[in-house]
Amino acid sequence: MITEKVTFINTRGQSIDLSNRRPFLLQSVDGKGNITATVQTQKAPYQDGATYIDSELEVRPMALNVNIHSSSADELEELKQSLTTVFNPKLGPGKLIYSKGATVREIKTTVESIVQPVGKENHGLRFQRTVINLLCPSVFFEDINSENYKLEDFVGNFRFKFRFPVRFATRGDSRILLNKGDVPTPIVVEFRGAAVNPKITNVTTGEFIRVNRTIPPGYKLVLDTSFGNKRVEIIAPDGVVENAFHYIDLNSTFFSLDVGETKFSFVAEGGKPEVYVEYKHKYLSV
Repeated sequence: MITEKVTFINTRGQSIDLSNRRPFLLQSVDGKGNITATVQTQKAPYQDGATYIDSELEVRPMALNVNIHSSSADELEELKQSLTTVFNPKLGPGKLIYSKGATVREIKTTVESIVQPVGKENHGLRFQRTVINLLCPSVFFEDINSENYKLEDFVGNFRFKFRFPVRFATRGDSRILLNKGDVPTPIVVEFRGAAVNPKITNVTTGEFIRVNRTIPPGYKLVLDTSFGNKRVEIIAPDGVVENAFHYIDLNSTFFSLDVGETKFSFVAEGGKPEVYVEYKHKYLSV
């Protein structure tokens, strides 16, 4: 029989395992497959029905049903305390890692409440039933490890039999990126080293991000297209971070990778940067 295991890690780095082993026996994980969406529609005068616009996913509630078993009454009190210490609602969003067989995924979640009911069926001298109610503002489960690719640099756009304007030594590369998740996923791109006016492009859709700036040797340019956490930063060798949003080409789009294959490319008008692309697959359930 394939068993479930949950590991919760709070913002202090404290963690606790819930599984089929004592002292914290995991009985069930509720909400791991539940999805609720609000359907947006628009209705015109005299229209039968309505026109579909979009579907927005609601936050994901989850509940961990746990039985605490101990060898004594004193140990039970210690175990109850350790559980509430790790699942402290005041610590903000933590990380829940869910595993069952070959499936291992994580989700960010906050603690709403810890309920330890009374009554003979819920509580004893060395036993306590506990329900931990969670709320996941981001509804998606993700793989533990990111997809991470290094794009190989080449020199292109040499033109012989010169015609003006002449372009020399534009550097870049392209490759196919595969999103195996259920929804589009953002990307983090790093240009490491010297680069002149670097640009990344979603060749499949035509969307791009271009930074009109020369990145010096030893520096890094970081582009993050995550919703609510978009970043364009230049990081110096000593770790000092410069906000570089004002160098962005006004026609740029902070794109995500659609489900399936996306052709992705980068170019730079000078320098020889190392370019890395990182992203995670996002799933609606486990």
